[in-house]
Amino acid sequence: MTTLTSGDYVIRAIRPDEWPAVKQLRLDALQDPVAHIAFLETYEDASGRPDSFYRERATRSAEESGGARQFIAEAPDGTWAGTATVVIEEAGTQDWAGLPVERKQGHLVGVFVKPEHRGTGLLKALFEGGLEWAWERGAERVRLLVHEDNARAQAAYRKAGFVPSGVTVVLSGDAGELELEFVVERG
Repeated sequence: MTTLTSGDYVIRAIRPDEWPAVKQLRLDALQDPVAHIAFLETYEDASGRPDSFYRERATRSAEESGGARQFIAEAPDGTWAGTATVVIEEAGTQDWAGLPVERKQGHLVGVFVKPEHRGTGLLKALFEGGLEWAWERGAERVRLLVHEDNARAQAAYRKAGFVPSGVTVVLSGDAGELELEFVVERG
């Protein structure tokens, strides 16, 4: 994948040796005020994982033949401003929630932009990197799930070109995750 730039940021896939930064960015994300509705993991769980977990995650993400890729936005000073991961889901399988996958698709997960970098267009640039990677792998659409009470994220995702698919996934209790999708018509 080609490295993209957005303003002063560089959008690129992570490298295996960057696992400490992968871990730190995940912990930062899990301390966000809406983390309890934005992520399926707690700060306590993530901070308790051994370093080997993050090493393996970074290594798998960097594999060319792998089914997932984590992208980061690198600021001019070298710090990481945000991240998004794309997982390829194959037609005829079930997704992580046990629902059928009808066509090959990308699934954006782990989306996070640090507060001081929000509103800059950085999220859209991260998505563009992930979308490009998914299209190169034959995805027919890319989707994401967003909690029905996370209005800030919903607005940002819509601004980046995602539209409601009409599907709501109920994970626990009465809370629903709205599926948004980005579809490219090919012809």
